[in-house]
Amino acid sequence: MFGLGKKGTDAVPKNIYDIEINKLDGTPLDLSALKGKKVMFVNVASKCGLTPQYEGLEKLHKEHGGQLEIIGLPCNQFAFQEPGGADQIAAFCEKNYGVSFTLTEKIKVLGKEQHDIYTWLTNKDVNGKFSSSVKWNFQKYLVSEDGVLVKKFAPTVEPMSNEVISEILPSINIS
Repeated sequence: MFGLGKKGTDAVPKNIYDIEINKLDGTPLDLSALKGKKVMFVNVASKCGLTPQYEGLEKLHKEHGGQLEIIGLPCNQFAFQEPGGADQIAAFCEKNYGVSFTLTEKIKVLGKEQHDIYTWLTNKDVNGKFSSSVKWNFQKYLVSEDGVLVKKFAPTVEPMSNEVISEILPSINIS
């Protein structure tokens, strides 16, 4: 029914903050610590035509880090474009893009072994908002400050685009 997540169970938490995942270095990532911030989840890869989006993601992180947390989730399911291990991924991201936002362990975003985060992000029965499928690397999902799925951005949508920025910045009321 649902993907096998970190706990290897068939049940996926209905709350994004209860999902277990490790950072790229193997330490646990406490998603509940992100309550009160918007979170953008992005499946990333180092050998993709869209890999230069790391630059935009880093800029988004630096310019809007007070309002937004970016979580990059390495995945090798699209044309095997993330073949490296954790050390290789970390070195690539640091050397080429100066990535300082959080990267997680390599996961599966599709299929029977889909990680619970992607089961939650892509299944309306779990997230309560909408269903979607992951089309390619660098697809982005935005979650609100209170853990509600807000929007999906296609892989080709640039991180610093008006479409993304308008969802991150709070609306300004002019009286």
